[in-house]
Amino acid sequence: MPIIYLSPSTQEWNPTVIGQNEEYYMNLIADAMIPYLTASGIAYTRNTKDMTAASSIAASNRGSYDLHLALHSNAAPDALSGQLQGPDVYHAPGSVLGARAAHIIAKNLKTIYPDPNLVHVRSSAAIAEVQRTKAPSVLIEFAYHDNVADATWIQNNIQAIARNVAKDLGDIALPLLPVGLQPFTVAEFFPTPGLSEYYDPRQHAIALCYMVPIAGDCKPQDETLDVEWVDPKSDVMNTFVAQMVNGHGRIVRQALAWAGI
Repeated sequence: MPIIYLSPSTQEWNPTVIGQNEEYYMNLIADAMIPYLTASGIAYTRNTKDMTAASSIAASNRGSYDLHLALHSNAAPDALSGQLQGPDVYHAPGSVLGARAAHIIAKNLKTIYPDPNLVHVRSSAAIAEVQRTKAPSVLIEFAYHDNVADATWIQNNIQAIARNVAKDLGDIALPLLPVGLQPFTVAEFFPTPGLSEYYDPRQHAIALCYMVPIAGDCKPQDETLDVEWVDPKSDVMNTFVAQMVNGHGRIVRQALAWAGI
């Protein structure tokens, strides 16, 4: 079961142009997310309103979380106050899992934000809640609270936003990497048929093969057409492995043997 650290804004001093403040609206979104997280089997720990960004980071780092998720709204620089719009989804530079989560969240936000062209994924080393957390982290700036249209969109779409983001977390399949990760085998692929049972027409490659548990629901993307869960002890597993050509089936059988199956 995946577990997240949920960190809605604690910035009660940050007013919105339509009244109330950033902390108020971000905690409404967090409140609305809870039933969806529970229904999806996603465990969570949540910060409290009396905390700060620093204490939220510290609390997150004391636990073992699959994702740190910070909920915020944005404000433009004084010279552009009220003129900017759109969600920004941040991750730390070099964080593969953080970037993947950010892209999934941004992709789905485009389905509910009025102008999907204004939804962006951004990498930042300057935001503490994406840079200093032990877990992969994403910080969502849902919209600009100094812009009337954006602030009103947040106010009128609390449930839709919460449902959208909570659904995203089910789409984020995160590998749970053990401390002493070791490959169960190493396979050398050749671009020339017949040199080895491992054949890849695209390139010569050395593949380090690992077996790791996954927290979350795997969904097909990019060049993947489908993903199916299979009981490794079932007859269906043998059928699938038999269909894997160019050495891939052998690697799966080695993985199963390594796992004692």
